[in-house]
Amino acid sequence: MITQEFAKLWWKLSKDLRTHMETELSPTLTEGQLTVLELLMFSNQDTMKPSDFIEFLNTTPAAITTLLDRMEKGGLITRERDEKDRRIVWVKVSDRGREECERGLKIREHFLQNYLGRISSHNQQLLVYLLGKVANA
Repeated sequence: MITQEFAKLWWKLSKDLRTHMETELSPTLTEGQLTVLELLMFSNQDTMKPSDFIEFLNTTPAAITTLLDRMEKGGLITRERDEKDRRIVWVKVSDRGREECERGLKIREHFLQNYLGRISSHNQQLLVYLLGKVANA
């Protein structure tokens, strides 16, 4: 069945990517941390609230707090209280966080280029197009 074959291939690619990223990002960064840094660096705003990350990381507020605690301890982000409403905490990427994000993006880009390099440029475009259709993007 095509769905079983798709699931098998998707699982393998996802597993290979996760394993590669875990190995190459370690010990200074995790994939979840890289996602937070990407969101901070490439969103339309300079700062985000911790609750803004929930929809992108598909996790709980408590897990986000733990993740941000580790990132702050590692010097990847800074957190500041809002001057007008002290209940609001703003998360901002640090210089070290920018460097680590750039490193992580290069690692992922290199991995994906190696995978996609197995097929022609035309088929790469077709694959992205078809995956976009499947994902309703």
